[in-house]
Amino acid sequence: MPGPRRRSALVARLTGPRAGRSQAAILDDLRTCILDGDAPPGSPIPVDAVAAAFGVSRIPVREALMTLIGEGLVDHRPNLGYRVAKLTAEEFGEIYLVREALETAAMRVAIGQAGGEDDERAAAAHAVLEAAVRAGDGRAYHRESRRFHLALIRPCRMRRLLHMLGTAWNMTEPLQPMTHLGPADRELLHRDHAAMLAAFTARDADALIAACTAHHRRLQSYIALLPRDTGLFADSGGSVSI
Repeated sequence: MPGPRRRSALVARLTGPRAGRSQAAILDDLRTCILDGDAPPGSPIPVDAVAAAFGVSRIPVREALMTLIGEGLVDHRPNLGYRVAKLTAEEFGEIYLVREALETAAMRVAIGQAGGEDDERAAAAHAVLEAAVRAGDGRAYHRESRRFHLALIRPCRMRRLLHMLGTAWNMTEPLQPMTHLGPADRELLHRDHAAMLAAFTARDADALIAACTAHHRRLQSYIALLPRDTGLFADSGGSVSI
């Protein structure tokens, strides 16, 4: 006898007036729900319920989900339907290595092209991140950390590189890794951020890359310790653990 159906966290998020949304808006809303961590890895995405929430047929919902499959944010399995994608722990670590390589390349260019306005944006992002650390708000820390990193790399103005970095970053967002860290770990990562900001505003490229490298090494060590029994990771055999 089948067990009770699991309620979709994603559908629960889709509240409020959404009827008549365009195809692009449906895609944006679904992507935002996933990236914000409101539908953790493995969450079911029932097409009929999503279509009802938007007041549309199944067709635009399926088209949006196919796009999200291409972005690595959604999986589709026979007899299981659509679900927020899971990564294996190994894949998760690999994506962080890709992020480090892309971010380092962007920073090397960005620091040579940055100006006073970029310094102000980076300092403002760091201040908001500081507030999240002091408040002990893991979700805010996770969100603002990305904004801070983006403030340091955006001056590179390398559109394709930034797109690749954003795609890689998005694939790790559903798990919200920074929310699984303790306050002491987030404090150490924030010290790295302070060193990165100081090097950026001083236009010291070598110091910036060194601080960024140390930061990513720390991230990798924390990622390796993330609990594997939460149901958020896929198993290493390639099948999705639910």
